[in-house]
Amino acid sequence: MAKIWFITGSSRGLGRSLTEAVLATGDKVAATARNPQQLDDLKTKYPDTLYSIKLDVTDHDQVVTAVSDAVRHFGRIDVLVNNAGFGITGAAEAYTQEQVNSQLATNLFAPIDITRTVLPYMRKQRSGFIMEVSSLGGRVGTSGLTIYQASKWGLSGFSEALAEEVAPLGIKVTCVEPGGFRTNWAGDSMEYAADVEGYEATVGKRSEYFRSGKWVPLGDPDKAAQVMVKLADEPNPPVHLVLGSEAIAILGNVNTRREEEMKKWLPVSLSTDADDADKEQFLSTEFAKRFK
Repeated sequence: MAKIWFITGSSRGLGRSLTEAVLATGDKVAATARNPQQLDDLKTKYPDTLYSIKLDVTDHDQVVTAVSDAVRHFGRIDVLVNNAGFGITGAAEAYTQEQVNSQLATNLFAPIDITRTVLPYMRKQRSGFIMEVSSLGGRVGTSGLTIYQASKWGLSGFSEALAEEVAPLGIKVTCVEPGGFRTNWAGDSMEYAADVEGYEATVGKRSEYFRSGKWVPLGDPDKAAQVMVKLADEPNPPVHLVLGSEAIAILGNVNTRREEEMKKWLPVSLSTDADDADKEQFLSTEFAKRFK
């Protein structure tokens, strides 16, 4: 039976690649975008399986309407993909409050809102798959991307906790964490804060690199889309799925450094237990067992 997908940010980048890949399988897509007319060519090609919806993901009322409209049109939602988002580069102190609010609203609050809106339908179905598109930046901190990465770290943490919460309901959750992919993330989708004196060697270099157009990511969004299509049929999907050899290499190095740092400071970490703390008793609790 054909699956029903609800995909945000479907008009370009990874969202566009994924929408095309899903439609090619015969599945159906409720494709949302700020400018749904950008999907007119796909609507012509797939008139019965593509349902385009105008959606500003930061508008809660529009979210509720879009989700209910998709369910009314197709009858259910089997796969939710929260893909919409954008990047912003600058020093943490340089962003305007509007830039901070906009970044968090789009990249973090919106996917949480959409997920919470779709969950009651999936809970009643006792089935569903939620893919939250985070980033390598949801696992690794990089100068110049503090607010972007704050949003993605939040989304990765939300996804991990949610996966445990909804598993008994037959709902699966995967946080997709791509490295660099050949989309317009560092192009039209990238915004910048004003330059601030003192950050030339860190933030300045990153901004210059992105603006130069010299960054050529390794990742192919069409290949990522194919992975996500196959993932929807996986009976035991990962909670975190890192995409791209660049991301794997960077994350491996960062994990090694974190492990070394934790071991170096382990005596300090352990020194803060209460004098009467019973470590063995705690490790036997149901709470602690979840992390084994």
